[in-house]
Amino acid sequence: MKNRSIANEQQADLTDVDKRGERTVGEAVSEVTLETFHRSDEENKCQEAALRLLDAAARPSEALRERLIKKEFSYEIVDVVVQRLICVGLVNDEAYARQAVRYCISRDMGESGTFRELTRKGVDADIARRVVDEAKEEGSFYDSAYALVEKIAKKTRGLDRQVRLRRLWSAAGRKGHSPDLIRQAQSDIFN
Repeated sequence: MKNRSIANEQQADLTDVDKRGERTVGEAVSEVTLETFHRSDEENKCQEAALRLLDAAARPSEALRERLIKKEFSYEIVDVVVQRLICVGLVNDEAYARQAVRYCISRDMGESGTFRELTRKGVDADIARRVVDEAKEEGSFYDSAYALVEKIAKKTRGLDRQVRLRRLWSAAGRKGHSPDLIRQAQSDIFN
């Protein structure tokens, strides 16, 4: 008896108080409105797979799409799920790109190497270029180039000068540094 009266009070409160827009609880809803809230089992499975992938590692939207399509979800469902995750903020290509740039710089990568890495990971080329340009303006690649040259100089101390320079240029090329910047750092550190 006590449970029944509590339930009636709660229902009365919800009808009176819980208004969302112009609707009240218990009001009839059109089929069009219901369709916006209805998700198919396939969509739910795709979203669960996407959340598991994001739980393992942050990903840009394009890489997430590719992984979900490899799991044999349809393109339409993948697009709906990824767009939903973007809307709620769980997928953010620009934030991912900024994080990836910081990681690349910590590995002493240069401007072109960082750009290649971002696009390889599925970041849109326009976003990647903008974020890399911002890092360049901040002087991050300048610092990265000097750090790389200092590491190579330290590791190769005692070796023939030609061997040292060859190792420096090989590393700088692999990491995507500007030749002009490496020349400047080389002359400051090696001489």
